[in-house]
Amino acid sequence: MVKLWLKRLVLGALALLLMAALGLWFFLRGSLAQLDGKLSAPGLSSSVTVLRDAQGVPSITGSDRNDVAYATGFVHAQDRFFQMDLLRRMPAGELAELFGEKALETDRIHRLHRFRARAARAIDAMPATERKLLERYTAGVNDGLNALGNRPFEYGLVGVGPRAWALEDSFLVAWAMYIDLQVTGIGRELARGWLKEHASQEQLAFLLPDATQWDAPLDAASPAAPDTPIPARAPDWWGKTIAKEPATLAAAAFVDGVGSNNWAVSGQRSGHGGAIVSDDMHLAIKLPGTWYRMLLQIPGAHGSTRRIVGVSIPGVPAVVAGSNGHVAWGFTNSYGDYIDLVEVGQDKGRPGQVKLPGGWETPAQHVETIAVKGAPAVALTVRETSLGPIMQSGGRDYAVHWVAHEPNAVNFALRRMEEVDNVAEALALAPKVGMPAQNLVVGDSSGNIGWTISGPLPQRPATPVDASYPLSANGSTRGWQGLLPAAAYPSVRNPADGQLVTANSRQLLGADAAKLGDGGFDLGARASQARDGLAALGAKTSEQGVYSVMLDDRALFIGQWRERALAVLDAQAVQGKAQRAELARLLKDSWNGRASADSVAYRASRAYMWSLYELLYGGANVELAKLNKDANMRAASSRWPVVLARLLDEQPAGWLPQGYASWKALQLAALDRTIEHLSKDGKPLAAATWGARNTASIAHPIAGALPMLKKWLSVPPDQLPGDSNMPRVAGPAFGQSERMTVSPGREEQGLFNMPGGQSGHPLSPFFLAGHADWVAGKPTPLLPGAPAHSLTFIR
Repeated sequence: MVKLWLKRLVLGALALLLMAALGLWFFLRGSLAQLDGKLSAPGLSSSVTVLRDAQGVPSITGSDRNDVAYATGFVHAQDRFFQMDLLRRMPAGELAELFGEKALETDRIHRLHRFRARAARAIDAMPATERKLLERYTAGVNDGLNALGNRPFEYGLVGVGPRAWALEDSFLVAWAMYIDLQVTGIGRELARGWLKEHASQEQLAFLLPDATQWDAPLDAASPAAPDTPIPARAPDWWGKTIAKEPATLAAAAFVDGVGSNNWAVSGQRSGHGGAIVSDDMHLAIKLPGTWYRMLLQIPGAHGSTRRIVGVSIPGVPAVVAGSNGHVAWGFTNSYGDYIDLVEVGQDKGRPGQVKLPGGWETPAQHVETIAVKGAPAVALTVRETSLGPIMQSGGRDYAVHWVAHEPNAVNFALRRMEEVDNVAEALALAPKVGMPAQNLVVGDSSGNIGWTISGPLPQRPATPVDASYPLSANGSTRGWQGLLPAAAYPSVRNPADGQLVTANSRQLLGADAAKLGDGGFDLGARASQARDGLAALGAKTSEQGVYSVMLDDRALFIGQWRERALAVLDAQAVQGKAQRAELARLLKDSWNGRASADSVAYRASRAYMWSLYELLYGGANVELAKLNKDANMRAASSRWPVVLARLLDEQPAGWLPQGYASWKALQLAALDRTIEHLSKDGKPLAAATWGARNTASIAHPIAGALPMLKKWLSVPPDQLPGDSNMPRVAGPAFGQSERMTVSPGREEQGLFNMPGGQSGHPLSPFFLAGHADWVAGKPTPLLPGAPAHSLTFIR
């Protein structure tokens, strides 16, 4: 009898588990997008068709642009609504409403900027035609959300229901990109401010060069290596002792704060006479990815139909980068100086007032209420001055004077890239676009190419002030004032060599460079390698050739650090040191000149450079981390490897840290630290390949909270070639968020891939569609394939 009851209990438990699994499966299935059929959509002027190919990429066709916007909103919501929700909540400081107290600190930081209030004002200022299009897009989003059989599955897991989309939410998505692409400028200014207070002017000039031999500007040849005199002694913080355990080295093993490549070759360099544009934007990579592929067919001039193909951001009714048949365009982050920190003065005799360079004023006070799931709401008082809201760091108050706070910081003028017919029109549109200031590279079907900045630029005073450091309340300048007029924007058109390359480094060396400033330019090794690789293609190149430069993983930059390591690991250094001898052998034998997944030499050479960074800058970084999470010496200047290389070459006695008998002893300490880092898991050095470190860890945002489902919410653990100082940028969860190469008017020959699929739903066949091609670097057609599904919206 007991055995019978035990059997019944086991069977009952199994039945309950099966029912629970089936219930979960049906719940998840209920939130999949509708791919086929007909749907009634009030407000349409005529029918709209959405055809999807085998990878779920939609082609949306309609006779009215507003109708196409409606269908765009519908498919965005059905495939990606939870992603859209995160994109609007992050800049608004509303994540705690979904995730509880663990998101509260992030909300506090972002709520300081009051972006939702700014979005509401931007809506009121919209031109009527643009507002109508956004209203139709918003209606499509909400109809798409409501048409799902169940709410998106993520809401069932977090225990909060979805909130309807509002007009201002699309503006917030654009502000999310400001935070992603510009807000680290706050940490940079704080780092440079600390450095200014802890170094002499001579030391600053040496430690913070304005340019190096790695730069690849658009208006000049690469500059010479810096030759600023090395001061007799180092700052007091230089080479201060830090923990022996290389924990910070592990954190720095992949620095993913800088990214994006774009380039173009003119018709004189292509085999068909049209320009070829290539773009791969480097971002943090999650599932689903940042971009949503689409093709739009909309009314053109004189009764024609215009075809636009490329990538959009869910939440915004526009193709962000792509081709319209006449012009192709792409972006990289420009890294100009768009944030000033202005120290705020106070006086007990002036309660409630603050001092800025323009005098005393009374900040406006705004009480922001942050909703917190499972806890009482939290009130946050924001004090806002004429220069921006007040933040605190290191016991000081600063006004954050950021271009993102300007009334025209965000608009939807980018959508008008659909309509431009040539490079001249595209460059004229760029200054009017409300987006984080980007390097815009464009090419047209006639073979012209051009570069400018797209997005608002601050207007700096006629007498330049170095605003890369915090400004004093007692100073004579308020930093930038207003925005640079469109006519003053720098641009380059049809250069003699027939190519343009940008990759986040210094774009200009001439007089126009001051219009951008330096907000944290990349070193330039990636840009110069891409420039030279593109030039090596010669004349009569093709889309395939231009695309191939994105996959260049040659280790030209790190190769120099390998040579330095080998020079130090001489016979004397390895005598009686088995690990050093093994490292020397691997540096010789496993080197193929690339950031290959199977290369130990690449990983070791890179780690050696970072070990030196930690030994020399580590003490300062400990202090900087107290000011801001983004404050560190590499933020103060990406050119630190050039500074270190020069010190190693010249070996000045005044810069050798205490505790080292010679510069060779310092370098051997760095190599020993490298060995410790590479063997910290007890594995032999030969197993410490670059791929073992550079393993994909791309996952859905909620995967970490659901260990049992993580496998289904993540990509395979592919070992990735590529790194940060070469065109093929790749990190575990950062890198080429898309790869696109296209010649306008020849979209059929266009090439594309991206790390995730169209859908954010793990049960969708489109969840990881195309991922394997991205890992392999395999180019696939930019245009959608043959229709596999058809959805029609009718009046």
